[in-house]
Amino acid sequence: MTVPLLAGAALTTFAPHAAPFFGSFTNALYNGALPILAVFYVCMGARISITALPRLLKKGGALLGTKIVLGLLASFILGRLIGIQPVSSGLFAGLSTLAVVAAINDTNGGLYMALMEQYGSPEESAAYSVMSLESGPFLTMLSLGITGLSGFPWQIIVGSALPLGFGMLLGNLDRELRDFLAGAVPVLIPFFAFALGCTLDLHQVVRAGMLGVGLGLVVVVVSAIALILADHLAGGDGTAGIAASSTAGNAAAVPTLVAVANPSYAPAAASATVLVAASVIISSLLVPPLTAFWKSRARRNIDSQPHLNSEGTIHAKNPHSR
Repeated sequence: MTVPLLAGAALTTFAPHAAPFFGSFTNALYNGALPILAVFYVCMGARISITALPRLLKKGGALLGTKIVLGLLASFILGRLIGIQPVSSGLFAGLSTLAVVAAINDTNGGLYMALMEQYGSPEESAAYSVMSLESGPFLTMLSLGITGLSGFPWQIIVGSALPLGFGMLLGNLDRELRDFLAGAVPVLIPFFAFALGCTLDLHQVVRAGMLGVGLGLVVVVVSAIALILADHLAGGDGTAGIAASSTAGNAAAVPTLVAVANPSYAPAAASATVLVAASVIISSLLVPPLTAFWKSRARRNIDSQPHLNSEGTIHAKNPHSR
């Protein structure tokens, strides 16, 4: 996941016109995150048994609910500390309530699903079909108190789940087809990761400065702590919580959309866009290794637990056993 992601980011940063110059299949792969994700969803859905649906809804609902609460808390606290307008001077110049709420509300779904495919289960990966309700400016508007406005039509909600549902239908109707489609899931990950990386420009981190880096770090740390607890409550080991601690690439468009809906946020929109873009990059780079570390830690904890052997004697598991 990480190496193709960085390769795509490097291409966009240092040779942004290379893929459009060559066009054809090269440019298609460069801009292919959504189509690859759609295929990924169908193949992933084929692996999901109907009997796993309750767990899927439980996991996705827990993570989504936690994200909503974090956005509301950020809006409530920062709204009273700095208000609607961005900070005008000092170390935090440019920081706004809008930037923080937009960065913390929306999870990078592709990154989450790829990480869960590697470190979690198909059901945990598929939980993003519930979490996809974060996408767009609706939750940010809700968190900021702009009632009655929605940039998230019901068609988009249904459309985000249709590929998964179609895959589930195929997999549950035909066991051979389930095995056939399931084999494509790990193959698609590096291709999607590269396309995702191509949406990240490392120059944006420089433009945002240390404030943008700091926002990305805060979003990851705060989100990870809250989401790990939510994941544990949903029966997980916390890995899905960390994997969901990133900022989605489309979140960078949210400040502008919010400002269009409510002009009072217009002064904060420009700086918020840059800060959220920096959070996208920082969180995309931090979350994969943090997820791998947490999963490794969770496995060591399981291996160190005592167990009963065939004679009823308690023994600790071999820490090197699988």
